[in-house]
Amino acid sequence: MSHDPVATEVKVSELPPIPSKRYFTIGEVSRLCMVKPHVLRYWEQEFAQLKPVTRRGNRRYYQQHDIKLIRKIRSFLYEEGFTITGARSKLGKKGEGVSVKADISEVRRELEVLLQRLQ
Repeated sequence: MSHDPVATEVKVSELPPIPSKRYFTIGEVSRLCMVKPHVLRYWEQEFAQLKPVTRRGNRRYYQQHDIKLIRKIRSFLYEEGFTITGARSKLGKKGEGVSVKADISEVRRELEVLLQRLQ
């Protein structure tokens, strides 16, 4: 499976902050994580932890924790060079794989955006 060269060049730490809302469409998550929608649907099949809420018409609605998990998977695959199997194994060893360090860096990014808006 080939990777999107633009998506793989952007590190998770450079992704936009996650807005504070409850549900996100697949298009929004695609933009927030720089991963195409078909890749998100594929990852749902490969990673048991990734289970967005589905509503009428089988529409997917992702929550904050889903986006953090997707970013972690993205980091494993695109930045650390893991295979799908390796990333799945690594996530299995760490629960959902969303580390405290990732949460802190996310908070820092959000604070930096707020600071820029205030200036």
